Amino acid sequence: MSSAILDFLSGGLLQFGWLATLVWLLVATQLTIFAVTLYLHRSQAHRGVDFHPVIAHFFRFWTWLTTSMITREWVAIHRKHHAKCETEDDPHSPQFKGIRTVFWQGVELYREARGMRADIEQYGKGTPGDWIERKLYTPHANLGPTLLLVLSFVLFGFKGVAVWAIQMAWIPFWAAGVVNGLGHWWGYRNFETTDTATNLTPWGVWIGGEELHNNHHAFPSSAKFALRKWEFDIGWAVIKGLESVRLAKVLRVAPSLDIRPNIHVPDTDTMKALLAHRFQAMTDFQRNVLKPALREEAQAAGAKIRALLPRQLRKGLVDDGRWLKPDARAQLHSWVAQRPRIRTLVEYRARLSALLEARSQNAGETLAHLQAWCREAEASGIRALQEYSARLKGYSLQSVRA
Repeated sequence: MSSAILDFLSGGLLQFGWLATLVWLLVATQLTIFAVTLYLHRSQAHRGVDFHPVIAHFFRFWTWLTTSMITREWVAIHRKHHAKCETEDDPHSPQFKGIRTVFWQGVELYREARGMRADIEQYGKGTPGDWIERKLYTPHANLGPTLLLVLSFVLFGFKGVAVWAIQMAWIPFWAAGVVNGLGHWWGYRNFETTDTATNLTPWGVWIGGEELHNNHHAFPSSAKFALRKWEFDIGWAVIKGLESVRLAKVLRVAPSLDIRPNIHVPDTDTMKALLAHRFQAMTDFQRNVLKPALREEAQAAGAKIRALLPRQLRKGLVDDGRWLKPDARAQLHSWVAQRPRIRTLVEYRARLSALLEARSQNAGETLAHLQAWCREAEASGIRALQEYSARLKGYSLQSVRA
């Protein structure tokens, strides 16, 4: 075999060394991450941002080339995840499928969800249906990765085959496994949402900002995932960069919360803010009402909080033990029932949560229920609850400056 053939097999047309090949791999995989988080997720699934047709089609082409995922199917599966989150119908909930299954077999769960064509029809509306989608991207989805394998071998030789293999595993591992799995299992929470979504890290860089998963579940339609001063979303940085050259248009970001002083009765502004920030309201209740009450209970008992109530049960107290196992949930309920003050606070929280979730009610009726809740909270004699009610009445929306 001639040296020219050996050189081609080892390095392809470009004759890159391992370092240059690694740089290309990192660039290519980050482009794939951006195509998923910016185009499929923030733009197509949630309509938080629009891209110039050239940018949008580049993302479509890149996902076809590097993942074989079909826009309509990905969007439908993700929308169903939000609509059925943490239920048996959720395509990839660790609470029902198991963390090991979601982490290691996320691709199989995705394929299973693809097969539910009625769901694809229901949740996939509004995605591209033009000529190239109908004739190439959808019917020949597997042609993209096949073409990429050939190109990788021609450009990089046998090293390109290794690069291709890593590219094929990138999205299944980081998106299907880490985000869908660990993003509902481990991490910190800014908002007490009704699911188990967590932020894996405050610096969303490696997987395009998807690390800030709890923030996303609190405000799904927001194009910006970083919602605290110390958080960073690299996907948002790319969006702002594209917007600065008129290649992107931000449609929605999470509204900021303003607290008005000296509001004596909840009004329509309060109600609007609460409906937008209901998870923030529940988070405030946990941090400013329940936690201080737990500390006071521990002081009265002459014990530390962890001795008074184990950490697992304290976490379960946030949502009435919804995600605890039945025996642990029963233990929590028994513990609460034996402590009248804690029981009262838990009941107030449950009433407020039900009020904010009852969206089918007449707006005036909902406001009247909120006003009654605040009056009763202020007459409860529990200082933390009274202070919380006073703050709640001042809620109002303030536009976020992107």
